[in-house]
Amino acid sequence: MGSKSTTKRADALRSIDAIVQAAAECLGRNPEASLSEIARAAGVGRVTLYAHFASRADVVEAAMIRAIDRGNEALDAVDLTGDPLVALARYIEASWHLVDEARALLVAAQRELPAGRIRELHSGPAARVETLVAHGRAEGVFRTDLSIAWLVNVLHSVMNSAADEIRAGRLTSDRAAAHITATVLAAFTTPGRPVPDPGPAA
Repeated sequence: MGSKSTTKRADALRSIDAIVQAAAECLGRNPEASLSEIARAAGVGRVTLYAHFASRADVVEAAMIRAIDRGNEALDAVDLTGDPLVALARYIEASWHLVDEARALLVAAQRELPAGRIRELHSGPAARVETLVAHGRAEGVFRTDLSIAWLVNVLHSVMNSAADEIRAGRLTSDRAAAHITATVLAAFTTPGRPVPDPGPAA
């Protein structure tokens, strides 16, 4: 009996994993993807999907958590110590495409989940940038007349704009990180100081 229930549990976990992965992929392409579409992509029936997730909001939240966890793993590998300007450029290089990939998924989440829950889910990545900005302010490199929360918001807004520009055909993917870095450094630099040169905007 024990081994049978273990097998059932393993099957259930496999189904859940397949559903969450399919949800991330389907919603990443189309924020309005239906649960039937997600179930089909996962290779399960709607009955199986509903056995694990009570609602569309639950599916969307699970997909969002997966995307954020994967993003956190990628960003954990980025060295954000040392020179704040170099650390900021490294962070942007590593993270802007994560933002781009998750944009449609975020649209789905904004439709299904309360704003407070979305903020909670993003608290890990947000804390990482807040620490980086605070370090830059302490070193006298980033401006202190605007709040850290606002500067973090500016960074994410510029990343989202870059994703829009790529989709519109006005910016190429390989140039995005340099454009974002140059724009964010201009926004973060203390008024009256020369903006540091982040290097050629490729």
